[in-house]
Amino acid sequence: MRISRRAFTAGAAAILASTGASAQQQPKKVLNVGMAAQDIGRLDPNYATTTIDLVVVGWMFNGLVRFRPGSMNPETIEPDLAERWQSSPDGKTWTFQLRRGVQFHGGYGEMKAGDVVFSLLRAADPQRSGFAADFRAFDAVEAVDDYTVRLRLKENVPSLLGLVTNYHGGMIVSKRAVEERGERFQREPIGTGPFAYGELRARQSLELVAHEQYFRGRPKLDRISYRFIQSDASRDLAFQNGEIDLMLGRQEQTWADRVKQIPNAAVDVFEPGELSMLHINVTQAPFNDIRVRQAVAHAINREELVRFKGADVSRMPQSVIPMGYLGSAQAPLLPFNQERARALLREAGHPNGLTVRVIHTQLPSMLAGMQVVQSQLRRVGINMEMEVVEHATFHAQIRRNLSPIVHYAAARFPIADTYLTQFFHSRSIVGTPTAVTNFCHTNIADAEIDAARVSTDANEQRRLWGEAQRKLAEQVCAVPMYEGLQVWGRRANLEYGHPLQGSLSLGPMITELTHFK
Repeated sequence: MRISRRAFTAGAAAILASTGASAQQQPKKVLNVGMAAQDIGRLDPNYATTTIDLVVVGWMFNGLVRFRPGSMNPETIEPDLAERWQSSPDGKTWTFQLRRGVQFHGGYGEMKAGDVVFSLLRAADPQRSGFAADFRAFDAVEAVDDYTVRLRLKENVPSLLGLVTNYHGGMIVSKRAVEERGERFQREPIGTGPFAYGELRARQSLELVAHEQYFRGRPKLDRISYRFIQSDASRDLAFQNGEIDLMLGRQEQTWADRVKQIPNAAVDVFEPGELSMLHINVTQAPFNDIRVRQAVAHAINREELVRFKGADVSRMPQSVIPMGYLGSAQAPLLPFNQERARALLREAGHPNGLTVRVIHTQLPSMLAGMQVVQSQLRRVGINMEMEVVEHATFHAQIRRNLSPIVHYAAARFPIADTYLTQFFHSRSIVGTPTAVTNFCHTNIADAEIDAARVSTDANEQRRLWGEAQRKLAEQVCAVPMYEGLQVWGRRANLEYGHPLQGSLSLGPMITELTHFK
């Protein structure tokens, strides 16, 4: 049979056209994310503290229990790697029944009780974890059998489930992978989450791949490209040009309003509110004089800061812990009063003002607000000289007491105990063996924090937490400035697979259900 060249060409064109149309109908399978970073920090969940690391770690690991995707409500915590659990009447013994068949990434086999025991003991060890203070009430963690873990406490804690959720030290790692990989685990981790480590391209991107054996089902996305784009302008341009589908935004109203105008774009604003505070080292001159600390507090105009950030993306703080936390209370924050600030400086022996040198991150979302604060302090005679450094360097240096004032923006498990313990208990003072993030070097609320931790009376707990907040505010150990909500931009056709109201990882939770329409 002969077929003319013209007929063949027409047929081939029709087939190609049909194939092209079919390809266009296929949903996009690769999610390109733009993050404000030069590079990744540490992907080990026991050390991931920056937004850069927290966001992506949340996509790679599971806890025994989890917050519902898109939520940070501790009252709706649900099963994750554990199918069910029970506690003894006195609340000091907890038993978890594990899911069977859960597979680690990279062929590291089935997750069993030994991995859970290893993970939780590792999280409680200050030599192997940045969150060891959270787990100090742990007395013993043991494997009853391959799928049963028993946890014993020395004392009651306000929320045991909060310690074993998919957040910080509660995330479960592969014992074999940690031991085999050593330091390499910091950047090539092994978890059980919907996405696994694929490749790290230094200063370019972290590539994640779908976990084919994920226990909730294979993810709808094949891959995530987590790109490091430090510049806000470059990240915005990449989004406008369609090079990225999801990006960290700026906690500023103008940014949110501008992105909303981009075709096929949406802006997500969600909890938690990260409380931006000036943590003041109360042991270091001139701030060992409370009058100087009070002057700093009176110089801060919170209303101006919220106007600068924007009403949709920020809010006024009410205490030294964020709003909405269990146990959050109104505290006596000093009001904006420039004349009083100047008078206090004169009383403290600084009639001509003073100069203080601080170290600050170049992270745009934090730096912009701090530049406003710098201007506010200058108006009362406090000249704050800022040395701006890369974000990972900032974290390293503030933990070496190189900055008498530390601007820290943070969200934690939403219960007062966690925030008070990490930022204001003497066990958490930076530079000590049990250091966490007490940059104030204070111990004035230790008694209340400790008593609330072990109290079984909910009303008494709240009273003690309130008293701790009052003491810290009166002594001006830290100056709350504003709470910045999480702000991200995305393609309108990107579906998370759940309503997004909150995320403790500080970024949208990407799960096996996330997909493009």
